[in-house]
Amino acid sequence: MRPTRRDRLPRALAVTAGAAALVVSTLAGAAPSIGVPDDGSESPAPVAAQRLAAVDDADTELGVGETASSPNMKLLANIPKNGAFAEEAAFSTDLAFKGNYAYAGNYNGFTVYDIKKGSRPTQVAQVVCPGSQNDISVSGNLLILSTDSSRSNASCDNIGQSASVKESWEGLKVFDISKPASPKYVASVETKCGSHTHTLAPSKDKKNLYAYVSSYSPNVAFPDCQPPHDLISIVKIPVKNPAAAAVVAEPVVFPDGGNPPGGYSSTTSGCHDITAYPSKDIAAGACMGDGVLFDIKDREKPKVIEQVRDTTNFAFWHSATFNNAGTKVVFTDELGGGGGPTCNPTVGDVKGADAIYDITKAKKLEFKSYFKIPRTQANTENCVAHNGSLIPIKGKDIMVQAWYQGGISVWDFTDSANPKELAWFDRGPLSAERLILGGSWSAYYYNGYIYSNDIQKGFDVFGVKDRRLAGAKGYKYDELNPQSQPSFSRGHGHGGRH
Repeated sequence: MRPTRRDRLPRALAVTAGAAALVVSTLAGAAPSIGVPDDGSESPAPVAAQRLAAVDDADTELGVGETASSPNMKLLANIPKNGAFAEEAAFSTDLAFKGNYAYAGNYNGFTVYDIKKGSRPTQVAQVVCPGSQNDISVSGNLLILSTDSSRSNASCDNIGQSASVKESWEGLKVFDISKPASPKYVASVETKCGSHTHTLAPSKDKKNLYAYVSSYSPNVAFPDCQPPHDLISIVKIPVKNPAAAAVVAEPVVFPDGGNPPGGYSSTTSGCHDITAYPSKDIAAGACMGDGVLFDIKDREKPKVIEQVRDTTNFAFWHSATFNNAGTKVVFTDELGGGGGPTCNPTVGDVKGADAIYDITKAKKLEFKSYFKIPRTQANTENCVAHNGSLIPIKGKDIMVQAWYQGGISVWDFTDSANPKELAWFDRGPLSAERLILGGSWSAYYYNGYIYSNDIQKGFDVFGVKDRRLAGAKGYKYDELNPQSQPSFSRGHGHGGRH
């Protein structure tokens, strides 16, 4: 069933008999996102897969500790999680890049890696600052972190504290990274329902950074996260005075309430992630049960210009990636909240997949096809579409994407209706007995290499040798936040979530 625009009547999932219906309905009902619970407890939310009946993983080829890849893709380096980030519950999260450095989020803070020698990275700093997810972006000398778990205070010396306590804090933190090996904490901004993710969109004059803050799941018991939470928060960060950062707007995205409860798709109560394309003044919002296209010409007053739903095959609109021309957008579906085994014949090749939409001249979203990795993963592997970015090849629409324990996929959607995979890498399960949340959270291309932040294994570097990707070698970024997309037509890139 093709997705429908918001102004058409949504169609509920037709539940059929058999294991597939049982598993998919269970996954769809699981709490989206694997973030730390809003009640401020320290333990990660229960993994949805632990509640599932066994699915068909008979075609799984890799065992614990094994790896495999296409002939054109190779793992070049790995730096395991260490120090304060070594424990299983310290999940590695998103990545951002500036110059010769990669900045890697973790539920306990962030790590700075020197990647000047791309295939031989070194760790230069570890900043302990607990506050999941620590979704991360960089711009100039500033680094921004998202906190979406209720904390005792806004500093890095904090503990979990119930969101029912008015004095608890969630929101954005700002760091000075003018000295990459010695980041300094300079500001914090509290936002309603915290900040699950954020997206940077600089002002036209470059004097201010605007951070579009996505958050969701309000609760009447939480003073700072009251329903209906139908908005996003916009934080203005003066580049020369980041300590003055503050919320300047809270535009309502869903005046009609968004996708209603009761169907296959998640009820909309906020947005999960927004990807901006600042040079084209557009943004795409992945908002639980809705996909949204924004006009962001006025950074403080984004306007919704299109809204779509897929109530048959999309459980949770998670993130988005534009093509370079700004004429297409790929939305990801985080079926099962990222915690379930959804890459198998039981779930199928449509649910938990990417959805490719063309953007028409009238700024309408026109569905074209789905893409999902073809490899069966074990019942003890969480696997679903996750964070990726374009590979800078002019005239082609090619992206690299993380699939949690499904590994990493490089795929081509130049033909919107017929996407195809070009390269891949996969690790076997972390355990044969239980599902340990793991795999690649984020996989991005940056200056000749693919970098991945693996939830349990740490920081990975990959090389891909393929003539179809050769054009990317001549393009050099000086900064990259994948959720603030650059244009390849310009000399250097200035650009990245769960």
